[in-house]
Amino acid sequence: QVQLVESGGGLVQTGGSLRLSCAASGSIFSIVVMGWYRQAPGKQRELVATLTIGGWTNYADSVKGRFTISRDNAKIAWNLQMNSLKPEDTAVYYCNLELTGARTYWGQGTQVTVSS
Repeated sequence: QVQLVESGGGLVQTGGSLRLSCAASGSIFSIVVMGWYRQAPGKQRELVATLTIGGWTNYADSVKGRFTISRDNAKIAWNLQMNSLKPEDTAVYYCNLELTGARTYWGQGTQVTVSS
């Protein structure tokens, strides 16, 4: 089985920064996409950023220029560097891993709270 463990959430003031990390373990091969999603209270889960195994990135318009997704090549892990945080970035952030065959896995979620 595949397990994803997130870390790095917390409380930060407007304009601050946080770095989220996701580490994957288990029977992992043929990675397609690594990503981050978020879900704010009362809203649907939305894409934040994705990184393909080929190195292509995709960002939600609301985070472009502020967030950066990257991979830790020493292990199966990826990060989300979040700068210039805004109160509207407050949400539970989930990491996501997609393998070939449309197999998708989710982390347990980590809370990010941005105070105004």
